[in-house]
Amino acid sequence: MSVYGLGCNSFGGRADEATSVAIIHHALDHGVTLLDTANTYTESRSESIIGRALKDRRGDAILATKCAGKVGDGPNDRGTSRWHIMREVERSLGRLQTDHIDLYQMHTFDPHTPMDETLRALDDLVHQGKVRYIGCSNFTDWQVCKALWTSDRGGLVRYDSAQPAYSPADRRIEPELIPLCLDQGVGVLVYYPLAGGVLTGKYRPGSEPPQGSRARTQPGFAAQLNARNLALAVEMERLAADVGATVAQLTLAWVMRRPGITSALVGATTLAQQEENLRAVDLPLSEGTLRRITELSDPFVAF
Repeated sequence: MSVYGLGCNSFGGRADEATSVAIIHHALDHGVTLLDTANTYTESRSESIIGRALKDRRGDAILATKCAGKVGDGPNDRGTSRWHIMREVERSLGRLQTDHIDLYQMHTFDPHTPMDETLRALDDLVHQGKVRYIGCSNFTDWQVCKALWTSDRGGLVRYDSAQPAYSPADRRIEPELIPLCLDQGVGVLVYYPLAGGVLTGKYRPGSEPPQGSRARTQPGFAAQLNARNLALAVEMERLAADVGATVAQLTLAWVMRRPGITSALVGATTLAQQEENLRAVDLPLSEGTLRRITELSDPFVAF
């Protein structure tokens, strides 16, 4: 699995199909193997676009998708029940035009379904060959721990990965989740490594968000543009200038070098954006620079 993963939640939304396919092919051509999507992203268009893009390149990708989000108004149209999982995996396989999903993740913790029901359904999918590995997303540390215990007790497949948010502006997973995953051999695939765009240099204190940015298209995201986050962004931009990098490259390089991080999921809506971000993989950084970023972001370990 590549340390840089392609987050595909904008495909079919902020990125049209032609652009999305170009981004996918560019990523594969430059060593990115992990493509991460979900059955609910852009009303399922993301999965469909990926399926068409990988028609002749399925073997080049580690394909990860998710289940649990709301797909309708019925009582079984969300969650991680056996009923919902078995229906949604077939729908995802069809849209993705593949006979197997490399990593099938439960998108959220479902408090209304017994955990062993979820894991038994996933165990069946692995034994059927429709799913290779399983993971969880947006689980707290105790929820991951309970899931691992349930699998071990029942002789079921266990979560091989966890997918939380993580960036210099959000380090809440460090005290408990990271040590748990390191101890149990669970990979950590982090989303929002750029804090949803806060650490890209596009947002500045006292300035209006640029047209087309997430803060414009997703009003709920505007809450992230608070004084605390923007002050960190300013400091990160100064440090990036000192090392001759963009703030996005600097941020991603730090995230990918953190203990326990398997892959950072990075989205893109243009090829130019992806080309810039990919340079973070080989960005040379001194221990002093890495330590300085850690010091700047220490207040974000706890909120």
